[in-house]
Amino acid sequence: MPTRQVPTASSLPRLSAFLKVAGPGLVVMLADTDVGSLITAAQSGAKWGYSLLLLQALLIPILYIVQELTVRLGTATGRGHGELIRDRYGPVLAWISYGGLVVAGVGAIVTEFSGIAGIGDLFGLSRIVSLGLPAALLLLLVFTGSYRRVERVALVVGLFELVFIGLAVAAKPDPDAILKSFGQLPLGNGDFRVLIAANIGAVIMPWMIFYQQSAVVDKGLGWDHMRRARLDTLVGAVVSQCVMGAILVTAAATIGQSGQGTKDGLQTVGDLAKAFTPALGPLLGQVVFGVGIIAAAFVALNVVALALAWGFGDVTRRPHSLEKSPREAPAFYGIFAAAVIAGAVAVQLVSNLVALNIAVEVMNALLLPLALGLLILLATRALPEDKRLKGAYKWVVYTVSAVTIAFAMVGVLDGIGVI
Repeated sequence: MPTRQVPTASSLPRLSAFLKVAGPGLVVMLADTDVGSLITAAQSGAKWGYSLLLLQALLIPILYIVQELTVRLGTATGRGHGELIRDRYGPVLAWISYGGLVVAGVGAIVTEFSGIAGIGDLFGLSRIVSLGLPAALLLLLVFTGSYRRVERVALVVGLFELVFIGLAVAAKPDPDAILKSFGQLPLGNGDFRVLIAANIGAVIMPWMIFYQQSAVVDKGLGWDHMRRARLDTLVGAVVSQCVMGAILVTAAATIGQSGQGTKDGLQTVGDLAKAFTPALGPLLGQVVFGVGIIAAAFVALNVVALALAWGFGDVTRRPHSLEKSPREAPAFYGIFAAAVIAGAVAVQLVSNLVALNIAVEVMNALLLPLALGLLILLATRALPEDKRLKGAYKWVVYTVSAVTIAFAMVGVLDGIGVI
């Protein structure tokens, strides 16, 4: 009779060592499943059933490969992404890269607040409360907390995103239909290709690159932490895509089955929430969906605004760290505050929240060549020889990146009517 395995004296220190390093990867991956990403996954399931579920699984190694490069750069150099670009290739290219971050970051922040506002509208809250309260909490957290405190709060809040996995189970998807969908990919359909691009853009975003590299630096991780930091990134990538897959499955089994996902049936976050309620009932379904959306939005707002603040400090060489007070790093905290406040105000002008989210993810796909190109260039040229991207793994990264960019660009061209 097999004996039950118990933690040994040697395994406990290893777990403790991992937990001390873990955080940047998990937080950025929880932020990756932001409002725009979740709505993109929901639209994918609503319109195309389970057909895009295979893509969510294929994106796990792609997501890991991209973010592993940021860990490599951060632990080996102790510098943020923008700072490394500036030091290696000059301020012009650094500002161009930061410009891409700003475009993606502003779009992301607006979508996060749009998601929170949509949930607030669903429960009859005024926009002043639904937008003002999370904005105030974010400012309080960052202006008064250290890096570790901000990270821990993000991890705790982000765990509430796992409710989407419970929603997927409650929706009772058809396993046979899921398996059949893997062989029924309508790649000849332009709308399907647009959603492929949107899903890629929903998973690989410029602000993730800036955030994780700066978080690694701010946390004080060095090359001796590299192995555990990679594991942190891998675990995060799996969790991220499980959440994305879960909401796609839930949408396919509920909205897709009822036909609500066709044409213009989903215009607001409220429409999505109501369509998810059959599995759990009207009230509980909306509450669970609302909790998941708010958690995803809060973590993503924190990550994106910090990425903008860290990136600005990188390219201007001004102090930029959560370990410094607002008085010591006024530009860093000023950019963070401006991003949060401007995003909350801008949402007052947004009408079609779902369409906005899809458009933002397609825009992220358009920025992929710039973001991945610079990331790979740094990983192959800017590191010490023994830490550079090289050998067979280098060609794996090249191939995966090229294929990902190609699929994303085809979808973008479909979206603007070129194809």
